[in-house]
Amino acid sequence: MSYQLDYLDQLESESIHIFREVAGQFERPALLFSGGKDSIVLVHLALKAFRPGKFPFPLVHIDTGHNFPEALEFRDKLANDIGEKLIVRNVGDTIKEKGLTEPKGKFASRNALQTYTLLDTIQEFEFDACIGGARRDEEKARAKERIFSVRDDFGQWNPKLQRPELWNTYNGKIHKGENVRVFPISNWTELDIWNYIKREKIELPSIYFSHDREVLEFQEQLIAVSPFIQIEPSDSISVKSVRYRTVGDMTCTAAVASEAHTLDDIINEIIATNTSERGQTRIDDRVSEAAMEDRKKNGYF
Repeated sequence: MSYQLDYLDQLESESIHIFREVAGQFERPALLFSGGKDSIVLVHLALKAFRPGKFPFPLVHIDTGHNFPEALEFRDKLANDIGEKLIVRNVGDTIKEKGLTEPKGKFASRNALQTYTLLDTIQEFEFDACIGGARRDEEKARAKERIFSVRDDFGQWNPKLQRPELWNTYNGKIHKGENVRVFPISNWTELDIWNYIKREKIELPSIYFSHDREVLEFQEQLIAVSPFIQIEPSDSISVKSVRYRTVGDMTCTAAVASEAHTLDDIINEIIATNTSERGQTRIDDRVSEAAMEDRKKNGYF
């Protein structure tokens, strides 16, 4: 009797193939791991690709200093549980070393400065490939990018100079100083991620499920109250039942009002929504129509 793969099996198989291509084509790859749901799924896929052996790459986190503590705690716990090396580099250190100017304003995000730390880390460890959890459905600039995305020796991305990827063939050939950003779950959607998490029984930080949190209501968004944002006397602050669809910095990631306490609840919410996770919750993507693409061209992941 023939066995037919379902769509999650097909996505998983493609991602595992990409992981093994990275291991075969590159000398010093790294897996960017933040403790967010997409990078947690990447770790799970890497375990399937390489166990019982060790990962052929370390886990790397570029820590802005403005992260949610729940995500950082989960990051450290997971790396310890699976026994893989975790490298952390801090944007705050880069700011001091390079004399960079801290962003100012109500929601002062270090996202743009993150690029400096990432490029320095790539240079420090001579990484020739960085694996990340970006997906094409998140944002239109990411929809333009290939699974193997070549960056020049300045870390910059040119959307007009991308390689064809026919028949799942990925070309990782680069010149010295260049590197490749690799996106094994590029063809997954947010709903695919959650269905896979449910099927595989993957543990996640509590922040993804409904919980009570003190939030600032600003331009129809719910921003977590934290030491990293400016609170003014006129601000509307309250405790609401919320969860996070995506987890970036506390300065630029909004929560959504939610009573979703289980994976089935979350999946049903996603099915009912007509807004992408970044479109609904990421303040930093609203700077301009091409905010993400501009950051990517300058070396952002």
